[in-house]
Formats: sequence, structure tokens, C-alpha cells
Amino acid sequence: MYEVIFLFLLALVWIVFATFQDLKKREIANWLNFSLIIFALGFRFFYSLFSENFNFFLQGIIGLAVFLILGNLFYYSRIFAGGDAKLMIALGPVIPFSGNLLANIKIFGLFLVLFFFVGALYGLIYSGVLAIRNKGKFKREFITQFKKNKKIFGFFMLVALIFIILGFFESFLFAVGVFIFISVHLYTYAKSVDIACMVKKLKASQLTEGDWLYEDVKIGKKLIQANWGGLTKAQIKMIQKKHKSVLIRQGIPFAPVFLISFLVLFYLWATNYGILLGSQIFSVIFSVLGFLTLLIFPFSINFSCEEINSSCSAWYLFEF
Repeated sequence: MYEVIFLFLLALVWIVFATFQDLKKREIANWLNFSLIIFALGFRFFYSLFSENFNFFLQGIIGLAVFLILGNLFYYSRIFAGGDAKLMIALGPVIPFSGNLLANIKIFGLFLVLFFFVGALYGLIYSGVLAIRNKGKFKREFITQFKKNKKIFGFFMLVALIFIILGFFESFLFAVGVFIFISVHLYTYAKSVDIACMVKKLKASQLTEGDWLYEDVKIGKKLIQANWGGLTKAQIKMIQKKHKSVLIRQGIPFAPVFLISFLVLFYLWATNYGILLGSQIFSVIFSVLGFLTLLIFPFSINFSCEEINSSCSAWYLFEF
């Protein structure tokens, strides 16, 4: 119990630092993520060595492997930026709170559900604040998006209406209709926030490695493409020689979602709510949260992922 509390406190300090850094600079330093992995696995190893029970260390290795796969999956699916993916990986050796593999797998699943649900709400609240602060630009862009895609919009509205009408005979079809109706509006909302509120004109001298270009930048005969990997140091130097400023797409700082999800996860585990992991009650909670996540989360992450092409190496996540 005490060894898990130590790991929790260790990770909590790291995540708090990552949150402040993400909110302030829109990035999470590599040293922060990799040092958490080293400290967490180091503690697990020496604790296992002195207690003569290496299952504690083994569970940390399994957690790292699982979250390494998840981090890369989310990164190459363009759900996460590099820093967020690395932070996800760094939590791998920490989150296996149990000495039982099956229990840890359930804890992994609970963390993901909490993360997606909190991320969905956080994304909508954060984007809502941006929309209010930039209401003039947002309103114009929303109208533009509606007019630009009115045929597609009208088609899906018609489909939604048909399903809603059929829902009077079959309740499941009504839910499908409502889902389509909300999804179309959320997509238009997300696209509008992305263009109206997430694009910023930045001086070339203020560019940092990993910044996302909003559009391709031409320098002589060379073309620097806007891609998911962000700008390299060499590309920044080239831009600074020829341009005074460029348009940068800013992403939503997602580290606070890790912090909230991690705190809730530990609270549920530490107060014995983890008993629900194998019960019917947990299955109901999992289903409800999963449905809400399916409905909301894809649109909350759209702001930082829209229209960015991936052209980075598979080694990107592991570069210091």
C-alpha cells in the first residue's frame, strides 16, 4: 500500500510540473517524461529487490509496455501531440497499483475511460471559453462553415430527422438520430473554433521546436510543409532568415486532463471503489461513460488535429 502511495505522490509532482509547463509554454519537456519513467521503474526495482518479490517490478514493466503501445497509437492517430503521448507512456510504470495482472488491466481500462471522459468535457469547456473570448471571429467562421458545407449539413440533418421519426417505433433509432444531429453541429463548432481561435500570428524570432505551422511556408525553392511533427530547429532557422512572422496553429494544453484523471483514478482505488471493477455497477458506469466519450471526445480533440499532415519518423517519440 505504502509503495503505491509513494509512486502516486512521485507521479503527482511530475504531472503538476507538466501541467504548469503545458499551460505556460504549450509543450511538455522530454526530460520530465523520461525522468518519471526512470524514477518509477528504479523505485519498483529496488523495492522488489529488498522485498524479494519482483512481481512489483514486473507489473511496472508490463504497464510501461501497455502505455508505450497506447501512447504511440494515440500519437499516430493524431489524437495526441508528442508531449502528451510521452506523458501517457511515462504513467505506464506508475498506474499498475495492484500486484495482480488482471486487476491492473481493469485499472488501465478505467484510467482510459476517465481520461477520455474528462478530456471530452475539458475540451468542450476550453473551446467554449475560446469561442466566447473570440465570439466575433467564431460567429463569422461558424456561418462560413455552415454555408460552405450546407449540402452535406442538410443531408445529415435529413438522415437524423428520419431516424428520429423512426425512433417513435424503435427507441434505439431515436438515439441514433440524436447522435447524428449533435455530431454534425459539434463538428461545425469544432472546425470553427479551430480556424477562428486556434491560429495565431507569431514572430519568427519566437518560434520554438515543435510549433505547428498553419499552412505551408515557401522559402526560395524550398517548401516547409505544415505537418504533425512540427517545426525542426533547422526549419526555424530557415524561416527566421526569410520571414518576420508566420501563422501557427496552437493546440489545447492537455496535461490538466492527465492530472484530473490520475487524481480521480487514485481516489477510486484508494477508497476501495476499486471493488466495482469486477461488478455489474462498474459495467454500467463503463457503458455510460463510454457512450458519452464516443459522442463528445472526437470533437474535443479536433481543434488541435485538424488538417495537419503526418510526415514524422517512428522514432520521433523517443528523441530527447
